[in-house]
Amino acid sequence: MDLDFSEDEIARYSRHILLDEVGGIGQARLRAARVLIVGAGGLGSPLALYLAAAGIGTIGIADDDVVELSNLQRQVAHTTAGVGSGKAASAASAAIRLNPLVRVVPHAVRADPATVDGLIGCYDLVCDGTDTAQARFLLADAVWRAGKTLVSAAVLRFEGQIATFRPGLDRDGSRLPCYRCLHPAPPPPGTLASCAESGVLGPATGVVGTLAAVEVLKEVLGIGESLAGRLLLWDALATRFRMIRLPADPSCLFCGQGGQG
Repeated sequence: MDLDFSEDEIARYSRHILLDEVGGIGQARLRAARVLIVGAGGLGSPLALYLAAAGIGTIGIADDDVVELSNLQRQVAHTTAGVGSGKAASAASAAIRLNPLVRVVPHAVRADPATVDGLIGCYDLVCDGTDTAQARFLLADAVWRAGKTLVSAAVLRFEGQIATFRPGLDRDGSRLPCYRCLHPAPPPPGTLASCAESGVLGPATGVVGTLAAVEVLKEVLGIGESLAGRLLLWDALATRFRMIRLPADPSCLFCGQGGQG
């Protein structure tokens, strides 16, 4: 691992390097990491900015949408001047302005059955910041099949949730769950409310997106207690966090016995 840091890097990342849990070796791990963010909206914006600020060496941002005025209440990587521009390029530009020492790759594509495997192929870890059930299931299944780690976050109205899914064993030797252990199948089309229909408190996406960034850094650094095997729920109105244990489902048709994943 390359521990040769420039003077600019040492100054920029000094508060990380001072942490015993990070240090120079940890910062070198961050620099070597390749992380893909799918969705450059309310969740993807803080993810892109904080991962760039932290020094993640290669950050991919995938989104085929364009910036709209209604996005700016929560999608802080974009600006009024950028309305009408592509979200992937807009978020990538914001991340580079924050930290020109990292490489940010915009992917102006939608994650679909034809693109998803190629999209995630060159990244070590994937962040789900999408806003549809279909995209979430597609991405989660593809990441699991590839044997990679997924940090999945979601927000609606005043509530959010976050979990990490990675193949392997928990600390007690039990199998870790996949996304379908939590959600076995997508809901019928039109039954799951969206932010456009139900609304969302702008800073709530910032809180959950920032929590997702923390979990990404923990996974890359190998520090702390992973959210793999657990689900974190947050209620903004009650100012309450709740942690739920998420065991693997032995009957899961995707990762369980006889599963096809």
